[in-house]
Amino acid sequence: MDTMRDRFIAITSQLLAEEPRLAVVLADISADGFASARRAHPDRVINVGIREQLLIGAGAGMALTGMRPIVHTFASFLVERPFEQVKLDFGHQGVGGILVSAGGSYDWPAGGFTHMAPGDVALLDTLDGWTVHVPGHPDEAEALLREAVDGDDRVYVRLSLQANRQARPVGRSTGSTGSTGFSVVREGRGGTVVAVGPMLDNVLAATEGLDVNVLYATTVRPFDGAGLRRAVGAGPSADVVIVEPYLAGTSTAAANEALMELPHRVLGLGVGRAELRRYGQMEEHLAAHGLDARGLRERITGFLRG
Repeated sequence: MDTMRDRFIAITSQLLAEEPRLAVVLADISADGFASARRAHPDRVINVGIREQLLIGAGAGMALTGMRPIVHTFASFLVERPFEQVKLDFGHQGVGGILVSAGGSYDWPAGGFTHMAPGDVALLDTLDGWTVHVPGHPDEAEALLREAVDGDDRVYVRLSLQANRQARPVGRSTGSTGSTGFSVVREGRGGTVVAVGPMLDNVLAATEGLDVNVLYATTVRPFDGAGLRRAVGAGPSADVVIVEPYLAGTSTAAANEALMELPHRVLGLGVGRAELRRYGQMEEHLAAHGLDARGLRERITGFLRG
């Protein structure tokens, strides 16, 4: 299976030939992958070098002219380092664009903490008007990217090396927000577990044999509060666990707001705030944060018994 980043490069290169207003802005990362596209479209594939603030500013400037920019680098350099430009150049100026990250929370541990971005979604959550997609498979990444290219809004697509074995359908719902809602993967009566993007396989393994709902989310902003309310049902109370591949608790406030008229408990599982200073491998980081199947099983069952 190709990676989400591989699929992104291939599909975006194809879309450049099909969509005359589409542009790609890079900061060295993935520049080799876009070499052919840059030769074919030298005015619409721009590499600004290792200048992340300029990366965002150039993309927003293109958007002001009516173009649809895709801005791409590692998550830590796309959201954290140039956050002021994301806030002002896109948000304050009221223009749309697509930020596509690679690297996830710890895809390349040997790169050190400079190349890790567990707080990216939480940081974007301080801004208004961003749609946030977290695909769990290259096919989902492709579908969400194609959907984003067709729009004019502000979209963040978070790619990772971690992926589920099976792709699941994604796409625009018919709801008032026009966003992708949560899908029901498994039904039960003893609580609801929301698995975000590449966490689904581990969540399914962790909840095997448990009488719980499992929901799958590839779009976390807007948060599908209506879908969560449907899943918890009409009981007197609700227990909800949200498993996210980034900072633990990022979506607990959204879940609490969705369930505010119902007595409920929410447990947010994800990447902890403590920096793990041994590089290791991605699987070791997952285990250290309790996001492998064993760690999730222990924490989910402990919470539901409480």
